Amino acid sequence: MAPLPSGAIVVSGLTRREAYMDSSTGLQMALNRARRLGVLGPGPIEDHISHAGGFMAALEEVPVGSVIVDLGSGGGIPGLVIADARPDLRLVLLDALERRVALLEEAVEALGWDDRVIVLHARAEDVGRDPAWRGTVDAVTARLFGPPATVAECAAPLLRIGGVLIVSEPPEQTDRWPIDGLAEFGLEPADKSPAGMQVLRQVELCPDKYPRRVGIPAKRPRF
Repeated sequence: MAPLPSGAIVVSGLTRREAYMDSSTGLQMALNRARRLGVLGPGPIEDHISHAGGFMAALEEVPVGSVIVDLGSGGGIPGLVIADARPDLRLVLLDALERRVALLEEAVEALGWDDRVIVLHARAEDVGRDPAWRGTVDAVTARLFGPPATVAECAAPLLRIGGVLIVSEPPEQTDRWPIDGLAEFGLEPADKSPAGMQVLRQVELCPDKYPRRVGIPAKRPRF
């Protein structure tokens, strides 16, 4: 038997990659591990996966080969679920916390998705100002990333014209996405959104002054 790669983790005699790839429940294993380590909330894993279904519905019309950025990927919802269901997409799992990034990197490697899923350790504000990313992304997803104005300011700079921002919403109906406020970032509400989701479309490139420096979108939201 060849030596294990540096840092490999053994699960019942198998490396974690072998365990995940030999099991039809690799995604559930990854999410269970995230929950045990405290980076995914409580409740049945099936409920977390089901909640990600709203994102999947909103992504139905996103074409093959599209680039999707998941803001604040955390324990992998919805990013890992999207990667599992849509192998035709290219996913970027973005998170600022090293512990979460390490867990996501481990899951992506174990699931064999290295060729189509990138885990990016960075602040969204910094990525939004990077010319390599700015205005290039087809869709941005966000779950529990922050209040509407913060999400909009961090997501819009990444999106190309015609790209979409998909955000999970609380059950109650509130006016959380004012049209005038969204227009500040080049966004407007899409014609329709799945239940529990808000879908916004990038109709103009986000102005160069956004995003503001790290932390300011949350401290001084525009709406």
